[in-house]
Amino acid sequence: MERSTLYRRALAPTTTLTGCMGMAAAWLGWSMPIREGRPFCLFWMATSLCCLILAGLMVRRQAWVAEESFWSPPTRRVAMAMLPALCCGGGLGMLAVTQENLPEIFYWGLPPLWMLFYGCALFSAGFFMPRGIKLFGSLFVMTGLLLLSRAVLGSVDGVLPSMAHAHIIMGCSFGFMHFAYGIYLFMTENTSTLES
Repeated sequence: MERSTLYRRALAPTTTLTGCMGMAAAWLGWSMPIREGRPFCLFWMATSLCCLILAGLMVRRQAWVAEESFWSPPTRRVAMAMLPALCCGGGLGMLAVTQENLPEIFYWGLPPLWMLFYGCALFSAGFFMPRGIKLFGSLFVMTGLLLLSRAVLGSVDGVLPSMAHAHIIMGCSFGFMHFAYGIYLFMTENTSTLES
């Protein structure tokens, strides 16, 4: 119970901040506008890197305030469980940024693939964390599969929406879903603290 409360205390602010940054990035990408595949990928890779750095700094600060080790054995286990799937998603992003003349379907397939890999990473981390993280990861996997099937069907029909719509998809998934999960964690943290 105590470990679950600690995870909630660490995850609530980081997921809420990540969600806010994701929604802000989606609005920024839509309004700039970023409509081409490579700039879209570069923009969201930079956004994810910023989110990762800020989340790491927040967790590091929480560990410092609590006088705990930042790179503890549980943290290492969670990081190692997430690493393969995150590297796959990052590798696809790097491919999209570095290669030219990739088909449009590849760029349209990136957001769902990123969701799939991120969901798999969260699900893997869930073996060392409370059950909610597995459910959250499963939601990303299911959303990614639905969107990937839509992208594949769109490529068969020859009808793909503008890349501008991909910003909305990223904002709803990596933005709003994180924000909602962070708010849920904030609300249930008080309940779990009262119960313990």
